[in-house]
Amino acid sequence: MLQGFKEFISRGNAIDLAVGVVIGAAFSGVVTALVDKFINPLIGALFGEPNFDSVGAFKLNGATIQPGAILTALVSFLLVALALYLFIVMPMNKLAERRAAGIAEEPKAPAEDIMLLTEIRDLLRESNAPRL
Repeated sequence: MLQGFKEFISRGNAIDLAVGVVIGAAFSGVVTALVDKFINPLIGALFGEPNFDSVGAFKLNGATIQPGAILTALVSFLLVALALYLFIVMPMNKLAERRAAGIAEEPKAPAEDIMLLTEIRDLLRESNAPRL
């Protein structure tokens, strides 16, 4: 049992997953700061409040119903998704495109001295080839 567990842990998938979880946890601080310190103050500057919780709020038998909280969550999700797309996904896609373009480049024509050496090699082969 321990040997199987050791093999499982030493496989790349488990290590990659662990690294992904740790990076994700660290990245959540960046996303939280982006939302709390940039996006919400922007919403507050534009609409007077940092969220839409009080929009459409009403009381029913002493309980406060806030449909605006759903709107706040939806807007926050869309803004975070947009920020992630603009600042993470697009640059990574551009980087991947540049890497792929660098790999897929056609080889340049050989230099003149290489071509000359190739011709000499071919001539030597012809002169040393057995004649029938």
